[in-house]
Amino acid sequence: MSSPLPGPVSVSTPFDPPAQRWLPGHRGVDLAGTVLASVRAPADGTVLFAGAVGGRPVLSIDHGGGVRTTYEPVRATVRAGDPVIEGVEVGRLLAGHPGCPVEACLHWGARVMSGDPSGDDDDYVDPLSLLADSERPIRLKPTRPGDGAG
Repeated sequence: MSSPLPGPVSVSTPFDPPAQRWLPGHRGVDLAGTVLASVRAPADGTVLFAGAVGGRPVLSIDHGGGVRTTYEPVRATVRAGDPVIEGVEVGRLLAGHPGCPVEACLHWGARVMSGDPSGDDDDYVDPLSLLADSERPIRLKPTRPGDGAG
């Protein structure tokens, strides 16, 4: 998969899944962006949903193999049932994502579907883990005094 936003990946809020499925948590990542930035399909797939959920514009794509991704707030340029190709624009990023510390943030969620009709075994996963290695953000780890210092 590739990043749904142009440029290097910039995470403003990381994935923070709840300890139990029913507890609160952050079931995706928020990527820093700009208002009206192009939102692109991160992989080939089919649009499952493009519309409002709770008054917020949401887009969902089925990538096959049980992987589904969701984006908000996005003004979709595609409709449910449309096929999409990796890298092609599927919408435009809007302002107004709660807690976003910059002009606009794209909430990007990912689920791996189990195939169980009840959905009880579906898992939210960190969408960054689905990115190709070349697309992943660089994370520097702190060093302890004396580590590698010459």
